Amino acid sequence: MIVPTQRAVMLVAAAAPAALLLGVLRPGGWLIAVAWVLGVCALVAIDGLMARRIAATDLALHAPSPVEVGRQVDLTPPDRAFAYAAEATDPLVPADPPLAFTAARRGTAHVARIWARVAGPLGLAWRQRSAARDDEILVVPDLGPVREQGMKQFLRSRQFGARVRPESGDGTEFQSLTDFQSGMERRAIDWKASARHFGLLAREYRTERDNSIVFAVDCGRAMCEPVDGVPRIDRAVSAALLAAFVALKSGDNVRLFAFAGRPSADSGSLSGARSFATLHRTAGGIDYCQDESNYTLSLTELDQRLRRRSLIVLFTEFTDPTSAELMLAAAARMLRRHRLLFVLFRDAETEAMIDARPSAGEDVFRSNVAAALLRERRIVIERLRRLGIEVVESSPGDMGLALAEYYVRSRERP
Repeated sequence: MIVPTQRAVMLVAAAAPAALLLGVLRPGGWLIAVAWVLGVCALVAIDGLMARRIAATDLALHAPSPVEVGRQVDLTPPDRAFAYAAEATDPLVPADPPLAFTAARRGTAHVARIWARVAGPLGLAWRQRSAARDDEILVVPDLGPVREQGMKQFLRSRQFGARVRPESGDGTEFQSLTDFQSGMERRAIDWKASARHFGLLAREYRTERDNSIVFAVDCGRAMCEPVDGVPRIDRAVSAALLAAFVALKSGDNVRLFAFAGRPSADSGSLSGARSFATLHRTAGGIDYCQDESNYTLSLTELDQRLRRRSLIVLFTEFTDPTSAELMLAAAARMLRRHRLLFVLFRDAETEAMIDARPSAGEDVFRSNVAAALLRERRIVIERLRRLGIEVVESSPGDMGLALAEYYVRSRERP
């Protein structure tokens, strides 16, 4: 397609005042302006035909994937001689220059269409061509905090197991009996063995390896609501990646599982620090969903995929005991084979409504509703704990470190 440039438009526009002036001075002179316009149009067509042709291969832009949240995405053109423009879907936001976009949130973006054009030798016309595209760009969580905080937690977990004997120290797997020495914890004393041998003997443990940990992220409607300005699902994914990084570095197997109305993402069982890239890509594909969470279907499917006893870390949210009944029933069934840990974000906004000083009748009503919601939330949490399910509840900004510290403590305690 041939499109006139700004120079050609200005030359055509200049014919209007010239035609008016010639019409006043010489009634038949306006025909000269018409001839001028036709001449410019002819030159535009000739200039467009003389321009370099745009082949289909010139529209194959390179789209980097994955891209971390908040980073700029630069599409790489195959030929710098052309001027390019592109159209992309959410979560990419257009930036400057035309082939630059900003990753506003996590998810999967698509490059919908590509335009390329080149100017003719006279500068009067553009030769332009476009093509529909369907290139996917994964926008994944930022790994900067994960690398920094995760390595600190990993080094801390290694320090807990430092003893004279390799692989021995605080843990959950019994290794041997040894003479009790100054500096050992008293709870490590084996009183029955000490009575039989007429001397103080202590149990020595070693840190378990090759544990199976599943990070199950609820992507339903409640998790898509923001807390402190960020959707709960984004905070859950960041916390899961931080804890998964520590687990992989510690020698455990990690799995990332996402669900809403049905399972939507599954990384499979991964081991080794090199597998974190696969986990990162899977996290980038976890999308937002407005469906209600189906715990029965999703957790049953997860249980069928697991071949061994695992620690299932479930990131979810509930509003009242009635809506949590199916969740409690599904969790009780999972306890027959696995350990469960529920991760909940403390709702600071609702707590602030209770503590705020009322200035009108609406504030009193709002405070009472907030108090009722928190009371029902406490009821559900207490029911979970009575089932034998551990619960970690923390503020949104501290959830990543709180979960990583829980993982370190659970591996090191006897």
